[in-house]
Amino acid sequence: VQLVESGGGLVQTGGSLRLSCAASGRTFGANYGVGWFRQAPGKERNTAAATFVAAINWSGRNTYYSDSAKGRFTISRDSAKNTVYLQMSDLTPEDTGVYYCNGGGTVLGTVGYARGDTWGQGTQVTVSS
Repeated sequence: VQLVESGGGLVQTGGSLRLSCAASGRTFGANYGVGWFRQAPGKERNTAAATFVAAINWSGRNTYYSDSAKGRFTISRDSAKNTVYLQMSDLTPEDTGVYYCNGGGTVLGTVGYARGDTWGQGTQVTVSS
């Protein structure tokens, strides 16, 4: 499986961005989970230390958000395009970082997201004050 993120950029506080995670390499079952994680700026790539943001299963029936993402971010997927989106609104400088897409995980109902083993290369999001 390959995951390719896009859509990052520079935006002012209060602005919006939509990140995309294009998946390829296999057919995805309904329970295949895809999550978004953020790593703080200025650090070497370390997905194990990245902070969870949001996740969705491939059926689209289950989603899970971090407390900071609730009400501001929306995760969705387009199965025809094999792409998962993260619509981010009302951004603040605290949202700045490299955003990674994670695949092969499991959305655990309303409890959380168990991350999978597949990661994309990341996309940079910078929110200026």
